[in-house]
Amino acid sequence: MHFRDVAPAEQEKLFIQKLRQCCVLFDFLSDPLSDLKWKEVKRAALSEMVEYINHNRSVITEPIYPEVVHMFTVNMFRGLPPTSNPTGAEFDPEEDEPTLEAAWPHLQLVYEFFLRFLESPDFQPNIAKKYIDQKFVMQLLELFDSEDPRERDFLKTTLHRIYGKFLGLRAYIRKQINNIFYRFIYETEHHNGIAEFLEILGSIINGFALPLKEEHKIFLLKVLLPLHKVKSLSVYHPQLAYCVVQFLEKDSTLTEPVVVALLKYWPKTHSPKEVMFLNELEEILDVIEPSEFVKVMEPLFRQLAKCVSSPHFQVAERALYYWNNEYIMSLISDNAARILPIMFPALYRNSKSHWNKTIHGLIYNALKLFMEMNQKLFDDCTQQFRAEKNKEKAKLKEREEAWMKIESLAKSNPQVSFSRPESPLPVITEGGKHFQVD
Repeated sequence: MHFRDVAPAEQEKLFIQKLRQCCVLFDFLSDPLSDLKWKEVKRAALSEMVEYINHNRSVITEPIYPEVVHMFTVNMFRGLPPTSNPTGAEFDPEEDEPTLEAAWPHLQLVYEFFLRFLESPDFQPNIAKKYIDQKFVMQLLELFDSEDPRERDFLKTTLHRIYGKFLGLRAYIRKQINNIFYRFIYETEHHNGIAEFLEILGSIINGFALPLKEEHKIFLLKVLLPLHKVKSLSVYHPQLAYCVVQFLEKDSTLTEPVVVALLKYWPKTHSPKEVMFLNELEEILDVIEPSEFVKVMEPLFRQLAKCVSSPHFQVAERALYYWNNEYIMSLISDNAARILPIMFPALYRNSKSHWNKTIHGLIYNALKLFMEMNQKLFDDCTQQFRAEKNKEKAKLKEREEAWMKIESLAKSNPQVSFSRPESPLPVITEGGKHFQVD
């Protein structure tokens, strides 16, 4: 029966009947062809309810709230299917195909209906808070570990709406997401919903009032920054970098601890991860205050000098692209006397020795910009570099001469014999027999 077929006074009753009817669960996994008629009846009822609350006002009455939350709870709060490859290597979101939810034709409509319910102009959080409570939120958060990206996308929007509507749940939601992050960083290193959580947090951080509360600063330093050291960083790095930059735009005094942490977690042997760090560092430099830049520029450019010298051309190339950024160039120009002596040896050495021709061109561009910036300083750095090279050559020559001296002394010593020993050590095989080594 459709809503249009009953009198307005009967519509609330029909709405409750349909919500209860949709609490019946069907098997999509082991027997997809079973109950096809009733599966279609449920799908049609869910679609009809989505349309009903979309196009009608004053239909979300007080008796509807517990029924909607119960229907959502029955359909959604379930054990997630086992991982794609339970006996082999663990699920890798970059390499493996995710396990898609078999019941998605129904689940999608339940999510859509619940979102329309939350977004309705008639929705009253004061009534709903009796049913959408901490326990409900906790169960919702557990679903974020679903391998199905379609489900995680709906969960992200649903949690964001709940965070916006229920002020009393905000601190609890942040705390529980923190706990999930802590477990992910320090225990499991596996969770499918980290990118979605960070996307929600990016929006939440954007709305933080100034001055920032201490708990928010601790969240940045103790949770967001350690997320950089997890091996699956590439899965969520864009969202993480966005959150970090949001914090720095809110409070520039956090720049120094953020840059120091990035340098601490800088990857040593993983070039694609190093390119990610260089991307994030440029985003940070785009919003950095000049007064904060001077506090971090020396360790920062020491790291950049290492990147420019990297034999992995994508790392060297990404670092050298900084010289195409006008704001970064203005910061370098204002502090050239301290930055050029750090960068010059790496640039000059690799302008001749790097194997990749593209890198040669980018290095020449960087050296040219430095020369135009301050010709005298550039000449001084050139002279100093040559003097250091000559000193190194002299040291090397001195070392070689010392070894030659030791060798000639050894040869002239009659007690030292360079002949082979007369009785070589025997070799013992596994069978215990002895053989002489000639």
